[in-house]
Amino acid sequence: MKPYVQKVVKPWGYELIFTPPNSPVVGKVLHLDAGKRFSYQYHDKKTETLCLLRGEAKIVINGKTRKMSLLRGFFIPPMMKHRCWAITDCDILEASTKEEGNTVRLEDDYNRPTETEELRKLPNRGWKK
Repeated sequence: MKPYVQKVVKPWGYELIFTPPNSPVVGKVLHLDAGKRFSYQYHDKKTETLCLLRGEAKIVINGKTRKMSLLRGFFIPPMMKHRCWAITDCDILEASTKEEGNTVRLEDDYNRPTETEELRKLPNRGWKK
């Protein structure tokens, strides 16, 4: 068995996906650059847990903002609105179910559309850095 990692560049930083595509679960490290944030979004199928590994960040869940504490997890079931916002450069561990269904973007600093399963097949998932 070989180690696996895939780096995916995002407008807010990057993801390091450390589980292979055929895995029933997904493990990622989300690196957010200071002052950047990912979409205020929800997933219609995906469940995830987010845990701050390094740096400082805020999390917004259903409109309420709080500072993330190191090594404390936030469970995000389907349909829960959420976003992380980097105060400093930070790394957030994401443990989730597979990328299925839609990621509905309610607000996005980079004008990206809702991410559908079809859009995930495109090289840049419908956005340009």
